Amino acid sequence: MASGHNGRSMKLPVYGPRLRRVARKHFGWPSLRPGQFKPMRAVLRRRDALVVLPTGAGKSAIYQIPAVLLPGPTVVISPLLALQQDQIAALNERNDPAIRAVRVSSAETPAQQREAIREIREGRAEFLFITPEQLSDPERMAEVRDLKPGLVAVDEAHCISAWGHDFRPEFLALGDLIKGIGRPPVLALTATASPPVRDDIIERLRLGQPEIHVSGLDRRNLFLEVAYCPDEDYRWRKLTALLDAAAGPGIIYVATRRAAEELAARLDEAGYSAAFYHGGMAGGAREQRHEDFTADKIDIMVATSAFGMGIDKPNIRWVAHVALPDSPDSYFQEIGRAGRDDEPAQALLLWRSEDEAIQRFFNGGAPDEVELRSLAAALRSGPQTKAELRASTGLGPRKLGAYLGLLEQVGAAVTGRGTKLTVPVFAPLPAAAAAAAVKEHERQQLVSRSRTDMMRGFAETRACRTQALLAYFGEDMPKPCGHCDNCAEGTAAEVETSAADEPFPVHAKVRHGEWGPGTVMGYEDERMTVLFDEVGYKTLSVPVVIENELLVAQ
Repeated sequence: MASGHNGRSMKLPVYGPRLRRVARKHFGWPSLRPGQFKPMRAVLRRRDALVVLPTGAGKSAIYQIPAVLLPGPTVVISPLLALQQDQIAALNERNDPAIRAVRVSSAETPAQQREAIREIREGRAEFLFITPEQLSDPERMAEVRDLKPGLVAVDEAHCISAWGHDFRPEFLALGDLIKGIGRPPVLALTATASPPVRDDIIERLRLGQPEIHVSGLDRRNLFLEVAYCPDEDYRWRKLTALLDAAAGPGIIYVATRRAAEELAARLDEAGYSAAFYHGGMAGGAREQRHEDFTADKIDIMVATSAFGMGIDKPNIRWVAHVALPDSPDSYFQEIGRAGRDDEPAQALLLWRSEDEAIQRFFNGGAPDEVELRSLAAALRSGPQTKAELRASTGLGPRKLGAYLGLLEQVGAAVTGRGTKLTVPVFAPLPAAAAAAAVKEHERQQLVSRSRTDMMRGFAETRACRTQALLAYFGEDMPKPCGHCDNCAEGTAAEVETSAADEPFPVHAKVRHGEWGPGTVMGYEDERMTVLFDEVGYKTLSVPVVIENELLVAQ
């Protein structure tokens, strides 16, 4: 046997003990979880990787442990300062320079930012947490490049995708920014990413033949239950029955800020210890609520979807939705906050037909083509900051952000040097750019609405709920889960499907005469779900598809 080959085969198993040793010595973790080891190995081999792992399954460990073994510091990019704060605190409480973390963001003074870079340069810290805005400053980018980072970890990577449920336009520039700091290997992490979102992450971050690891999407300790509520009185009775029976703490998700305040007040009056949380509260009050909930000072948090990212609380016993979530993506991420300690937990969805009208309302508001055209024209007068663009166009900050996101997606805007926005080479002219942006918005609306349709389909199904949910994420689960209401009631019979019943394999690319290209996501009973690029998710009857040859393989 050639020694080179022998050396290679000898080396592979060595990763395991080394990773476990680092986990024990530096982090105090006695063992690694399933789903963590393979992606860690990819990182050590300097491969790009995309990891989809549920909330609470230890995603951050996947970059933190290998980082100790890799030369060069690790750059961590994530969207929320509160989320970064928690991770930094957890790393630094061990007083170990090998895993010390520092941050450069709008929350630090220039002196603190300089000190953070100095600590990394002098080897006194390993992790540099940074926001996309900071990296887009050319001087900052050069400083980070000089640190010769060995790895870039992009947390909440689904934020880069307009298909994702939490799209952030500032993430669009990350592919360029990572190239600008020397293009080290990239590890993209997310808790929810259906296949189109995965494709988007790979394309926009420019991952090179990445290893893709998806695991643990079936949360065995989580009991899924859905109840249709004919009226609000019935919904209230079902909710209070859960509160009376379940040990706390828990989260109740509602659709609007007003609903959060009103329901918290009603619960309080009825003798339950509840507080509310939503994006309209002052920053300080929001942080205080977050801290109080984490410290077990609040038993019941009534919240909009603004409450969630960065909640690393292991003992949440239940999550209730008192409205239909906007998509299975949001629902999956929100219920994933329950039972992170692997103890039994409950997810209860109480929905009414009216809930969908609220989601339709949120998806409303078409962009104004004239405003888009003048913004596209303003960008042509040279690189400008967002503040300058606001002054010249009169657009409010939220609308400007949304419009820039659309123009960026149709190739008519790009973040250039020093976070200034400009027009890329070969950009469409303002009129064409505005028309394309309106069309892109319409496409996103169709996809959003189709997601809400899929959420309703999940709520109405009599089949195994976990199978239905995983099919949406393009994951196959051969047997019913045994931990949802339909399985418990015996309505989720095992449906025997043979390959003959499935005209196309899951993940196959297909084309429909009217709806264009799409991807087969899954099968349930005699129905198949296809995600079309232009119109979103559609559920089709398999016999009708076969009989009328509605789909052809791409």
